[in-house]
Amino acid sequence: MSTVNLDVTAGIGRVTLNRPERMNAIGTVLLRDLHAALTEAAERPDVSVILLCGAGRAFCAGDDLKEFDQQTRDDAAIRAHIAGIQQITHDLMFGSKVVVGAVHGFAVGGGFEWLLNCDLVVASDDLQAFFPEMDWGQFVTGGVTHLLPLAVGYQRAMELMLLGERQSAARLAELGLVNRVVPREALLDTATALAATVAGKSRFSTGRLKRLMTVDLSDTLRRALDLEAAATIEAFGNPEAAARVARFAARKSS
Repeated sequence: MSTVNLDVTAGIGRVTLNRPERMNAIGTVLLRDLHAALTEAAERPDVSVILLCGAGRAFCAGDDLKEFDQQTRDDAAIRAHIAGIQQITHDLMFGSKVVVGAVHGFAVGGGFEWLLNCDLVVASDDLQAFFPEMDWGQFVTGGVTHLLPLAVGYQRAMELMLLGERQSAARLAELGLVNRVVPREALLDTATALAATVAGKSRFSTGRLKRLMTVDLSDTLRRALDLEAAATIEAFGNPEAAARVARFAARKSS
């Protein structure tokens, strides 16, 4: 069974992370399936807007640490994993279709990055988002080294990435990182209504606006993705990362 589902209704392509038993943690198969679903949604003429959400009790819990040994078994595996992560940001941000995020539960690490890659975000009031990478000896990806300072300023961006403190949905709204905060039971209906509003607008105009904002005005986002990939490859190959991940896993299982 696919770890990501694509359902199309009334011009909205709903892409659902479907690995609830692992809180939609980012593994090799999920990256492959998500890329395929986003590519199909981008290419289908009956899709005007993409709605990204997660099944179960979390949007995305970040990298699957149970796969860390597999992801870092050699240099080729590390590079392939990081390329897969950065490809999702390309899929979300460099296409012409608006992406609406419906984010609940936890958006951790890469899940937080994917939240920031959406064009519009509806968050449930139970959302907790944070970056654990500095604790794990890893590095942020998803273009956030460019996107976060633009959104919240340099010091606040450094605070979010360096300290890794949990951010509530209300706090994310204060920071301007989500557009709506709603009760959990209203999340999908609210996000779907927002996506439908966008779908009712000119596809040419919305697509051209998105491309201008993410691609045409500057190549900084692309450069950030390349530099993040290089830093993350170096981090994954550093023995410190394996030691820190092992300590975290041991604490979690005790």
